[in-house]
Amino acid sequence: MPNEFYGLPLHPLIVHATVVIVPLAAITVLLAALWPRFRAWAGPLPAATSLVGLVLVPLSTSTGETLERHVQPSAALSEHTHLADALLPWMIGLTIVAAAGYALHWRAARDHGVRRVVTVAVTVLAIAAAAGTSIQVARIGHSGAKAAWADTSMTAAPLSP
Repeated sequence: MPNEFYGLPLHPLIVHATVVIVPLAAITVLLAALWPRFRAWAGPLPAATSLVGLVLVPLSTSTGETLERHVQPSAALSEHTHLADALLPWMIGLTIVAAAGYALHWRAARDHGVRRVVTVAVTVLAIAAAAGTSIQVARIGHSGAKAAWADTSMTAAPLSP
């Protein structure tokens, strides 16, 4: 994987897309699971958004591994890469639950029988997957910010009147 795009490190560019799409996917999956009107309006949007997030996660980790070879090793960087590696299973789960939720909605809209226990199970799994994915993204982002900014002084000079 290339390391740069027009002279900029590729990892932060892809990560910003990931940081937007993955939480958006979690929110849409959660809303579709809990709010029938949103589910009817959104259709395949939660599954599609989750699929895009699922593609972005390995791209983010791959570019991160490339960038990692060009920066100073540290404990904060090690923690960040460890947390980042744990996002893919969450995204796989979120994508599967989003697809299952859409399939259940599609079947119910066509008067095919859908057992209530299956709907409840998918809803519970959607809540868990959305929460786990969101928490993991926040943890990764926080550790990445600590790794990137640990050696800088963030104290600002007071503004003069």
